[in-house]
Amino acid sequence: MRTLDSSLNAPTVDSGEPVILDIGCGRKKQPGAIGLDRVDLPEVDIVHDLNQFPYPFEDNSFDYVYATHVIEHMDSILEVMEEIYRISKPGAKLRLITPHYSDAISWQDPTHKWHLNSYSFRYFDAEYESSYYTHARFRLLYRRLEMAPLWRLLGIQFLINLDNRFPGFRFMRRFWEQYLCFLLRAKEMDFVFEVLKP
Repeated sequence: MRTLDSSLNAPTVDSGEPVILDIGCGRKKQPGAIGLDRVDLPEVDIVHDLNQFPYPFEDNSFDYVYATHVIEHMDSILEVMEEIYRISKPGAKLRLITPHYSDAISWQDPTHKWHLNSYSFRYFDAEYESSYYTHARFRLLYRRLEMAPLWRLLGIQFLINLDNRFPGFRFMRRFWEQYLCFLLRAKEMDFVFEVLKP
């Protein structure tokens, strides 16, 4: 049974199961997760403005963090990623899903503040040239681009995502991202990161 210890504002788990946080869960919370959102809905366990920091959790609280179609709504991606870093345990996994900037949904929703591509989160890699502006470090484990059915059928989506298995095919993603993405449009991006802490 998962409970929230109000004295520490930290999640506790009686069964030894992984502790999961679903940020901006809305009505579709991940099974077994603690739901955090700014709107008081039936699936939401903790109501909190996601643009207000810190979130009501102790450092190193979570094994898994989900943020599905939420990062593009935030005032500052940098601050949200740093807060996720703070509340995640070393080695925790972060799954982040967001629209690709070539998809119409990225632009038609008036609450979207950011329009991202499949390289936007390289900023949090220690190897990135200006990563010194943040202490939050994430290792990209997986990055999948979802495309319209026609492009899936023609194998375009397969070719772009081939770099997950064969890094040497990274040029396919770069070529598509730089020259073709507004012709062969994407829909959403699915990232999985590992939290890197000492």
